[in-house]
This record gives sequence, structure tokens and C-alpha cells, in this order.
Amino acid sequence: MNMFAIPSDILEMSNEAIRLCKDSFLKAEEITEYNQQKVLKAFIDERVSESHFAASTGYGYGDRGRETLERVFARIMGAEDALIRHSFVSGTHALTVALFGVLRPGDKVLAVTGKPYDTIQPVFGLSPASGSLKEFGVMYDEIILKNNHVDIPAMTEYLNNQTVKMVYIQRSRGYTLRPSLFVSQIGEIIKTVKATSPQTIVMVDNCYGEFVDTIEPTDVGADLMAGSLIKNPGGGIAPTGGYIAGRRDLVEMCANRMTTPGIGREVGATLGHSRELFMGLFHAPHVTGEAVKTAIYAAALFEKCGYDVAPKYTQPRGDIIQSVCLKEPNALIAFCQGIQSGAPVDAFVVPEPWDMPGYDSKVIMAAGAFTMGASIELSADAPLREPYAAFMQGGLNFHSSKAAILLAVKKLMEQGFINRT
Repeated sequence: MNMFAIPSDILEMSNEAIRLCKDSFLKAEEITEYNQQKVLKAFIDERVSESHFAASTGYGYGDRGRETLERVFARIMGAEDALIRHSFVSGTHALTVALFGVLRPGDKVLAVTGKPYDTIQPVFGLSPASGSLKEFGVMYDEIILKNNHVDIPAMTEYLNNQTVKMVYIQRSRGYTLRPSLFVSQIGEIIKTVKATSPQTIVMVDNCYGEFVDTIEPTDVGADLMAGSLIKNPGGGIAPTGGYIAGRRDLVEMCANRMTTPGIGREVGATLGHSRELFMGLFHAPHVTGEAVKTAIYAAALFEKCGYDVAPKYTQPRGDIIQSVCLKEPNALIAFCQGIQSGAPVDAFVVPEPWDMPGYDSKVIMAAGAFTMGASIELSADAPLREPYAAFMQGGLNFHSSKAAILLAVKKLMEQGFINRT
């Protein structure tokens, strides 16, 4: 069976990559099974019913489905409380609501994982944008990574000498090649923060990391975390949305920013989206597991093709992102075009670099998704800047994602970036 006319030498490399991935696949499936049972138990314990899928309109007062979904999500995440709403337009939006919810003029945020992801930089006031935290008198500072890892001694010294309201941790790598953080590493950072400055809030950008491990940042002491429903926890079914989870008092503050003070979480019409959010959350562990297997396979195959990859197929993972260093801009473009050609939606589209809002360089994106921007569906994107690394993530199912990856290798070989064996 070779529906996409993949050359035999690429198929041979693919078969060898699959053999190499056997042990890593097994580990990924063990994590998936644990998380799937955790989600199922939460649904059962919170007595999820078909009646919870009913739509509310207007103010949305007394929406039992919305309230139950948020209890289910908090239980799964090991958090005291949670907000999970379709009205969050992105992960960055959920993060922004959380930041504005708990920070006040004169407070200071310390980012300990270096400069954060491009789209959150304007929120802190690191790049020009009206309405930033900086405009509201919230100060920002950061700890530079040391050898691509969090500099714990530097962070401790900073906390000993300055008053910091919030330590901000970005779990995923963003458009950098530093390793994504494991939950255990986040736990060690939190332990150090609380020992040094107990009153400091620890917030985690959890995008791309949900269900990759058997525990979440709130299981190891994070006070607050946020993310997107068109990434891991939406299971490829949620059409939009985001979440905030953590300490009950902080989540309540976030709810007052999400809507209005005094009303908070009590409003928010679900407009018929509850069923999709429940179903997406239920499928999320399995879909995330498929995305992890896709990343493992891509790492093995592209390493065999001679490219530097991170993480390697044998290494544990902190998120669903796989980077492949293509070394030159045209190879990066070819890679993304190959991924796009294997998408179930818009496979005929040829992606090109463009000036995307929120980014400081041209960006190319391959994203043939059922839901626009859903990075739990197979996608690949990259800024056109050195080292010309593609960041690939997602995959609703491994087998279709594998085909798209093979098409990317084929495209690179056709353009002379990979030598035929």
C-alpha cells in the first residue's frame, strides 16, 4: 500500500524508524492509558449527564453543564478550581486574562524560562501594543537561561533581593531550541520559589503540555496555569476556547477579569458548545498520545535523514512539539509545504512565508486543519530565521500524520536537500 507514491528508499528509512521507536511508543501508550482512565474517572465522579450538553443563551446563569465541566477539568488537573470557556479565543487570551486577573499596579513578574513566546510579549509590554501590563504599572523582568536550562541559583538570588508577585514559567519551548520542561522540573522550580519567597504566585503557561505526562503543573504546586482548547485538552473536537486552573482564590480573581467584578464565573452562555468541550476533553488523552507518537516517529525519521532533531526519539518529552533543524530557508519552506500536502484540509494550498501579526520575523505555517489554528492537528510552523528550525506538533491520528511526514521527506528529497540512498 503506497497511495502517495513514496519512493522505496524513503519507505525503508520509515520502516527502520518505526522499529527504532518501539520502546518509546510503548511508553507513550502507557501514559495515554493512565491519563485516559484519569479523565474517565473524573467524568464518572462528577456524574456527567446528557443534560449537561444543553445550550444556554443570554447571560447563561445557572448553566449546569458549564459548572460540571469546570469541576471535571479541575479534578483532572489536580487543581482546586478551573474556568474552561469557549469564549477564550486562544491560549494567549486565557493567559492574558489570568495575568490581568491577579496582577496589580506596582507588582513585578519574573519570567524564569527566559523571554516568553512571541504572542505573549506584547502583553508584558516587551513589544509595542496598547493595553499592556506595562501600561498598567506591572513590572517585568526575566532570568536568562543557562545552557538552555532554568538558572535556579540566579532565580533564588533574585527572589532573595527583590519583591516578586509572580514567577512565570513557560512549559513549552516556543520558537527556541531549549528543552521543554517536564512537570517534575516545574515542581523543582516551584519548590525553590516557595522556599525562598512563599508569597510569590507561580503561574505556568501549560500550552502544548497537557496529558503528555501523568501529572500536571498544578499537581506539583503551581498556583495558576492556563492553556488553549484547540491544543491538547480540546482533543481536536473543541472548536475554540481556553482554560485557567489553579488555586480557588486566584481562579475567582481571573473570573472577575474574564467577565466583570462581582459577577465573575456566574455568567457565560454556552450556546450549544458544551457537548463539544466535554467530548474533546474526553478524547484529549488519546489524541495527545497520537501526537506524541507522531513526534517520536518524526524525530527518528529525520535523524536518519541527517537532520538535528529535538527531542530525539529516545528522549522523554515535556510537550507535543518536535523541532527539526533544516539548516537553510528553502529547506524549511519545502518541509512545511510537504507537511501541508498531506493535510486532510487544504492539501492543495502551498504555504509561503509572510508577516504574521505578533511575530518579529516572517513566519511560514503548514496547517491543513478542521479547526483554524488548531495545533493538536498536525501542523508545522517556523520563523524564517536561523537556525531555520521547523516546529512540528499535533496529529489527530498517527497513521495519517505519518503519511504527511513521509510527504515532507519526499519533498525535501525532490528538491535535493536529502540525498537518495
